[in-house]
Amino acid sequence: MSTTRDEQESPEPAAGPVPGGDPEFHPYHHPAAGWGAAGSVSRFLMREGTLVDGPRAIMRMNHENGGFDCPGCAWPDDTKGLHLDICENGIKHVTWEMTRKRVGREFFAAHSVTELAGWNDHDLENQGRLTEPMVYDPATDHYVPIGWKDAFEMVGRALRELDHPDRAAFYTSGRLGNEATFLYQLMARELGTNNLPDCSNMCHEASGRGLQASLGTGKGTVDLKDWERADALFVLGVNAASNAPRMLTALSEAYRRGARIVHVNPLVEAAATRTIVPHDFTDMALFKATRTSTLNLQPRIGGDMALLRGMSKAILEQSESDPRALDREFIERHTTGFEEYRALCRATSWQEIEDQSGLSRVDVLDAARVYGEADRSVISWCLGITQHEHGVDTVREIVNLLLLRGNLGREGAGPSPVRGHSNVQGNRTCGIDHRPTDAFLDRLAEVCGIEPPRRHGLDTVGTIKAMHSGDVKVFVGMGGNFALAAPDTPYTCAALRSCDLTVQVSTKLNRSHVVHGRRALILPCLGRTEKDHQRRGVQSTSVEDSMSMVHLSVGMKRPASPHLLSEPAVVAGMARAALPDSATPWEWYIEDYDRIRDTMSRALDGFEDFNRRVRMPLGFRIRQPARELVFLTPSGRAEFSTAALPDVVPAPGTLALGTMRSHDQWNTTVYSDNDRYRGIKNLRTLVLMNRADMRERGIADLGPVDITSTAKDGSRRSLEGYLAVPYDIPRGCAAGYMPEMNVLCALCDYSTQSDQPIMKHVRVTISPAAAGAGSTGRETA
Repeated sequence: MSTTRDEQESPEPAAGPVPGGDPEFHPYHHPAAGWGAAGSVSRFLMREGTLVDGPRAIMRMNHENGGFDCPGCAWPDDTKGLHLDICENGIKHVTWEMTRKRVGREFFAAHSVTELAGWNDHDLENQGRLTEPMVYDPATDHYVPIGWKDAFEMVGRALRELDHPDRAAFYTSGRLGNEATFLYQLMARELGTNNLPDCSNMCHEASGRGLQASLGTGKGTVDLKDWERADALFVLGVNAASNAPRMLTALSEAYRRGARIVHVNPLVEAAATRTIVPHDFTDMALFKATRTSTLNLQPRIGGDMALLRGMSKAILEQSESDPRALDREFIERHTTGFEEYRALCRATSWQEIEDQSGLSRVDVLDAARVYGEADRSVISWCLGITQHEHGVDTVREIVNLLLLRGNLGREGAGPSPVRGHSNVQGNRTCGIDHRPTDAFLDRLAEVCGIEPPRRHGLDTVGTIKAMHSGDVKVFVGMGGNFALAAPDTPYTCAALRSCDLTVQVSTKLNRSHVVHGRRALILPCLGRTEKDHQRRGVQSTSVEDSMSMVHLSVGMKRPASPHLLSEPAVVAGMARAALPDSATPWEWYIEDYDRIRDTMSRALDGFEDFNRRVRMPLGFRIRQPARELVFLTPSGRAEFSTAALPDVVPAPGTLALGTMRSHDQWNTTVYSDNDRYRGIKNLRTLVLMNRADMRERGIADLGPVDITSTAKDGSRRSLEGYLAVPYDIPRGCAAGYMPEMNVLCALCDYSTQSDQPIMKHVRVTISPAAAGAGSTGRETA
């Protein structure tokens, strides 16, 4: 593959801070959360200087009356009115936002962009909160202050001067609230484009497409009460202790009431062992841990679909002698394609299931036994399922298994995808979709009086390609850190630099501000914890969690700077400048967000009577037709799928590598270079390997290695001088941290089913490092 100079050079510096000592690895054997989490939080509050504001925030986070929603994960709020519905990572996330450190004009005057580009990502974010709009000055290579009016006019002029609306792309991270989300997509569509890439394109796109095809809905059907009533919980491809720590409460309570809990993951993570829930003061005082699993299975990377097929095969074989193994009435009344699926399971041999899953037949039968003996089962999953070529097929296989026993449309049963960021599901619900349906566009046109474009827009991968080729000239990012979150870091950075204008709406400095277009703006916004004062008083925003609950969030703190605007106000300012003749009442909306919600209640299915219902205790749940056994599929029924099992066995000499987060990390924000739950300290440039794979390659414990990936197009990308850590992971598999390892994920390696980058199944070779090699990343022909 031919490459430009920018692509061939090393990517931006590693995401983590400079190590504070020698790398250490000691296997972790303690309970998840508990005193380890309490100690970590205390040290973090001290380090950030928030010993007063931090505890105040803890008492207001995730509360139903006047509190603010945690800007971290999308796990739903406790249904029992818990006063401390919090977790270690949520507190860190909030405290990181509430820091007293500030990044103003003096900072930018002292540091050129070239200098900042040499800083590591931890140090960039650790400078503190952005305080005023800044514009890049190419003559001095510095960001300089710009007024809001001039900043909006700069964006508006760039958009107005495009020869086609599709020359712009509008990216969204999962932190954006529902009201700003609705205005953002309205602006893009009034401009004339559906180029609305979002973080779902990189995480749960496969979940939405798989569930839509099988059930006619792109979301899970369960709520937290279903988790509380399930006889069996299956948790696939989820590192809950770090990614959704409040799930630990649900898991420990499930174990205590006698539910069976099966964790499926190539790595046995801390959440799959035992926990001490910090708000359970008795257990904390007595150091009393509760188990969080009854069975742990470690399939090879990508082998989950074969495990699920094997469980279905076992249930179907059992039904030949025990008709109660299937819910035949449910299958006959509510599904289609059952006979074809049964034939497929019969034709799939146990040998193929064992080879592709990496598990023994006994392991598969153990999981099937748990499922078959449970009256009500919930199957939950995260990115370990979706970031594969066959992610959609695997999600549909989950549904197949649920349908066999009628685990749908009743309490304690159903599919439950675990979303990562706090409002990523709400973003999609409220219109961030590059492939909108005609029904949605018809409703938007009727309610908002615009003519939205009908052609599909660009997703994340398509946007990066289009920026790189010059087809997209303006990139607007609402939150997030696109330069680091996206795959193929050198290519993505070159794509951003090819733009005429990049606009980043952010709270803190990050890599996407120093990897910018020929012109660039930094527009600082309020954080979730801060009061949003508008003309008609303090405003609230809403978010939607993983289980379709919508609730209000109200900030508690004075803004970090008087020059910050809310996200809805930033969107409205850009929209008015770009669409000076628009009949949309942008300024009127910003005076009172209830007005936005009134419009949303008429434009969005499920948001009827929005303003009243969102103020109810815990908000309201968006109706899921499939939960009521109403299937909006072509057949009007739940549809079994019959995909062949993919071949996920690595070729000789290669390994399947999955990227992941460390525990002391949230998405691309890295708090430290430690990973407590995996026993790693002072190290991020690492790869976890099976010890037998290390011996076979002559690699010593913590020995330096070179990692090379090979893409579909034959191009190669390398990381050099990483340290190999022996770990309990199946042979043929390896794992390491994102965003550092995103350099290995070629942009051309995306799923043909979901268009998601394949970040959990990268084909690599690993060998002892060449003498003197440092930790770098590069692309080679």
